[in-house]
Amino acid sequence: AYKVRPAGDLPPDKFETGTQNFEGIAATLGAMEYFEWLGNTFGSEYAANYQGSFSGRALALKQAMAAIEVYEIELNHSLLESLGSIAGLQIRGITSPHGLHQRVPTFSFTLQGWTPRAIAEALAAEGINVWDGNFYALSVTERLGLEEQGGLLRVGLAHYNTQAEIDKLVDALGRLVQ
Repeated sequence: AYKVRPAGDLPPDKFETGTQNFEGIAATLGAMEYFEWLGNTFGSEYAANYQGSFSGRALALKQAMAAIEVYEIELNHSLLESLGSIAGLQIRGITSPHGLHQRVPTFSFTLQGWTPRAIAEALAAEGINVWDGNFYALSVTERLGLEEQGGLLRVGLAHYNTQAEIDKLVDALGRLVQ
């Protein structure tokens, strides 16, 4: 079937499979307003980068993305440096401070003597959210010889995370290896 019977015959209606996602539509405006606020509040120093090309909401969104990029690289650098100080911890992926612009603020690692699940449970007990497993990269964890121990531990940062949260994570990991 090329469409559900109640849908119209022409796009975009013919591609609708039921009631539209009104919550998602409304949330899109909320997200745009949030990023606009971020750009106006934290990104004004980047306005000159877009002078003459953008104005209004579009300029604020560009400023927001620039501010987020700079801040997330700072968080990346801090987390990378801090994780590197923990004995027995091996980061998988780009570890050069000069390559941080080439990675998203997500770090996967292993900790000698600990399964990823045990680390995740210990951190969860301290209110720290991380993930463990193979993250649908089964062939990668198999190739790295990590699948039998449960894969990797993964920590993700975003523009709303803080240095204090990184410190809390690193302190908790440090206590595990003592």
